Order: sequence, then C-alpha cells, then structure tokens
Amino acid sequence: MPDLRGPGEGSRESRRLEILLPIAIVVIDQITKAMIRASLPLYASRTVIPGFMDFTHVPNSGTAFGLLQNLNFPFKTTAIALIAATAMISVGLYAASLARHQLVARLGLALIIGGAAGNLIDRVVTGSVVDFVDVYWRSWHFWVFNVADSAISVGVAVMILDMLGVGAHVSKTA
Repeated sequence: MPDLRGPGEGSRESRRLEILLPIAIVVIDQITKAMIRASLPLYASRTVIPGFMDFTHVPNSGTAFGLLQNLNFPFKTTAIALIAATAMISVGLYAASLARHQLVARLGLALIIGGAAGNLIDRVVTGSVVDFVDVYWRSWHFWVFNVADSAISVGVAVMILDMLGVGAHVSKTA
C-alpha cells in the first residue's frame, strides 16, 4: 500500500525540532548551572549589568516563581518532581500529536519540554533547582530564574501567540 503522507510527514526529519531543541536547552541549562555552582557560593552575587542584572546563586526547592519555596511537607521534592515529570510527558504526548505544519506550536512545546527537563534533572539530583539570573530595577527584583525557566516562559508565550493566531495567514481563495 502506498504511503499517502506528505514529504517528511511522520518521519524522523519532521520531528527533529522536538528532539534537538529540548536537548540543546538541557545542555545549555545544565552547563550554566554547573558554572554558577562552581564560581558563586550560595547567595553570592556578581554584577553583570550594573543597575539591571546580577548573577546570584539561589537554590529553589519550590516551583515556578518560587511558589511553595517556604512550604515544607513530607516528600515535597518527590511530589514536585512527579508533577513536573507528568506534565512534561503530557506536553510531549500532545506535541507528538501535532501535525508537521503546526511549526509554531511544536516550537513552543519543544521549549517547554526542554526547560521542564532541565529543571527536573536538578530537582531529582539535588532536591532543588539552581536559579541565578537576577533582573532588577532600583529596589524592584524579578524572581531569580535560569535558562530552563526562560525556555519555559518563552515556550508558553509562543503557545499563547499561536493560540491567538498571531502570524497566521489564512488563504482568501476558495
């Protein structure tokens, strides 16, 4: 029976983005975190852009934006890791169901998967995530974050833009 799929549809080439981008994010994330662990003691800071950004070595045993950071309960690390792994697998299954032409959605999901995997590795290995990018303006500080968090945030933004149809071109021909 002939293969009726379009060129690359369902082939490995069509899913290269979903494999290589998350791997690249995990590698960059883990390298930057290792560099911070090796060069900055816990809670120490180094100015990168005066008045705007420091690298500050902060462990985060909570979730995104430090939620649950100060809440302690039995098996907290295990519970957060299981929830993160379940979410990552769910996002991966959803990404696998997308058609080849849904490139923007696939890109957003690949960013989310890569970021989730990078933070999950930290959580499983050390029980907390290494955060280090400290962006601020005068006395206002954003939450300290890392490369994985950035990938997740950009991935979510890309997904929202995709859902809103930003950049979509609909043919007006019948």
